Amino acid sequence: MLKFVQHNLETIAGVAIYPIISLLICFTFFVGLFFWVFTYKKETIQELSELPIKE
Repeated sequence: MLKFVQHNLETIAGVAIYPIISLLICFTFFVGLFFWVFTYKKETIQELSELPIKE
């Protein structure tokens, strides 16, 4: 099965750039998520964690 897909992908010009682009998109997303999590206000996290208990 992989041979059929690999043969079809080899015939497309410039197909090698797509894995690089997808890696960069995923990497920037997770780096951005990492910075967002560590720069989030502690008070807001505490308030959100108490929401299920407040009722």
